[in-house]
Amino acid sequence: MSALAQIALIAYRCAGIAGYPCAGLFLNLRARRGKEDRARKMERVGYASANRPRGPLVWVHAASVGEMMAVSTLMRELRRADINVLLTTGTVTSAEMASNRLQVDVIHQYVPLDALPAVRRFLDYWHPDLAIGVESEIWPATLSELNRRKIPQVLVNARLSDRSFKRWQKHPLVAHSLFSQLAMVIAQSDLDAERFRDLGAWPVITSGNIKVETDAPPCDPALLSVYDAQIGHRKTWAATSTAEGEEKVAAMVHRALKAHMGQLTIIVPRHIERADEIEAMMTAQGLTVARRSRNDPITPDTDIFLGDSMGEMGLYLRLTEIAFVGRSLVAKGGGNPLEPAVLGCAVLSGPHVENFRDTYQALVKKGAARLVRDAEMLAKGVHFLMNNPVTRHKMADAGMETVQDMRGALSATMKALEPFTHPLTMQARLEPRTAAGE
Repeated sequence: MSALAQIALIAYRCAGIAGYPCAGLFLNLRARRGKEDRARKMERVGYASANRPRGPLVWVHAASVGEMMAVSTLMRELRRADINVLLTTGTVTSAEMASNRLQVDVIHQYVPLDALPAVRRFLDYWHPDLAIGVESEIWPATLSELNRRKIPQVLVNARLSDRSFKRWQKHPLVAHSLFSQLAMVIAQSDLDAERFRDLGAWPVITSGNIKVETDAPPCDPALLSVYDAQIGHRKTWAATSTAEGEEKVAAMVHRALKAHMGQLTIIVPRHIERADEIEAMMTAQGLTVARRSRNDPITPDTDIFLGDSMGEMGLYLRLTEIAFVGRSLVAKGGGNPLEPAVLGCAVLSGPHVENFRDTYQALVKKGAARLVRDAEMLAKGVHFLMNNPVTRHKMADAGMETVQDMRGALSATMKALEPFTHPLTMQARLEPRTAAGE
């Protein structure tokens, strides 16, 4: 490690230690804004609220809901290998999703702040045998403490966006000193693998995107039947994972097509806390909004069905065959098109899909997805697909076929992890242990 990089990282760790006494105030302020779970905020400073089971334990950290669901199948495989799994996330939303969607024998905690007192308390209690980060999670204090304790950290489904890569390139010495501490990087694509190598990671292999391996998002069949009956024969389309500004675009598309199609537009914002703001904007334009969170019925007069609920993407996508995937018209890097593709939707997206570049390339090449540059082009695309069921169904079939062709990332990831996980499986099977929580 160069002297400059070492000084920078020492300064970071010292800043964390110096700021640690203010952690309580910081967490209280976030809790008031709904960004922390008040009842569990002590987990953020390393105090556990669950028992550590006996036997080997792998710590998996996933920052977002999407990353958490991406590694759900990996965690399932670890449990099948008799390895305990501790999952940490950083948001209230992801914690709620974890309690609803994950196996009961996966332990969930909030991730500790990246300050040495919190990290050390967390590691002293949990004693993980292996740490797995998802996509691009690099926390300097945590990584250095894991390295000091000789606990290997592996990055799975790893990717670096154009912006993140450029940012790390501006600080090559710091990047190299951090990335070189990773025991292994398992990258989504060859481009991602090359970027991690350039920043100092080694070894680096390519597995593909394990998000392809996740199960189709579930839904309540009875609830689906109720909404299907309320929608009746109306045509539908959905704008999912929308970012600020894209709901306005969806409203423009709806109004442009309404006189000819009489369609129902389903809008599922990426951040459901913006639902009040979105509804106010829609009603100001004379549109009638039904909200899922209020259990509003969909009537013949309903223009917009606002999907402001957690964990029900499977419901919304099953109510349509046309899905626009957001965060793509406003230069946000794009959203995940795999969920609509696996559920048989024709996929539309804006041009900004850097975060899912390889996935979109595969979908577009197969004819499963189309990119649009603006609201006018989106309206034309939705109108065309509503009026051309043969094309719509061909796109849907191509999407499901593409997803099937892309599978294999999970098995490649598990094979790459074998040098770390196989000894843990042998240890677990040779010594008795208690279940989590006992």
